[in-house]
Amino acid sequence: MAGHFEPTGDGGAAIALDEVEISILRSLAVQLLELIGPGSEPADPPQAPQGAGSSGAEDGASMEEELAGIEAVSWPPFAEGPSEPPADPVLARLFPDAYGPGPDAAPAEDLEPGSDEAARAKQDRVASAEFRRYTENDLRAHKREAGLAVVRALDGLTPGERGAVLTLTPEQSQQWLGALNDLRLAIGTRLEVSDDSDDELYRLPDTDERKPMVMAYLWLGGLQETLVETLLPGTGAD
Repeated sequence: MAGHFEPTGDGGAAIALDEVEISILRSLAVQLLELIGPGSEPADPPQAPQGAGSSGAEDGASMEEELAGIEAVSWPPFAEGPSEPPADPVLARLFPDAYGPGPDAAPAEDLEPGSDEAARAKQDRVASAEFRRYTENDLRAHKREAGLAVVRALDGLTPGERGAVLTLTPEQSQQWLGALNDLRLAIGTRLEVSDDSDDELYRLPDTDERKPMVMAYLWLGGLQETLVETLLPGTGAD
């Protein structure tokens, strides 16, 4: 069980985590919550902690006070969301346009005026703006709830000399899966990870300043992969 999720037999999952792993996961989850939270100025993308020295709370605030402040963030009921995609590349990756060719397509200003491509691009922008206006707040709230589920689960652990075993219900497993995916997207965007860069990430020297972030990115990928495997139909505890 150490280092990877295993099925519990009831649709949930379990994993053994040591104190450092618990601290790193919690710190990353808190940073994700701060990043997703509403506001015109986004927080910095998640940074890989260097160890177990910090829980993420600042200015002497307890973990309870810190979590209460995060949980208090909300949007007014039925409030319309933004119509434009976030300027921050990490948030843009977490909240992409619903329509269009994707972030790697040619900018609209590079399309020939009056062409079919330009007309379609304009239609996509209008449709994406309308879709975003009525869905982004709910999507942010959903991602925040998943991140909070991660923090709450970790705060419920009491690690001993050999760490602690985290056991997730089926619902918690789904929330963790979403949060782990969001964390990898955020860190991967910061690292400018592409389909062709995996080998390069494994070969980074220890002196490279990106190494802690890369190690966190690869570790989260392993956690996500094994959690997905526990959720496959027919998977059960031995």
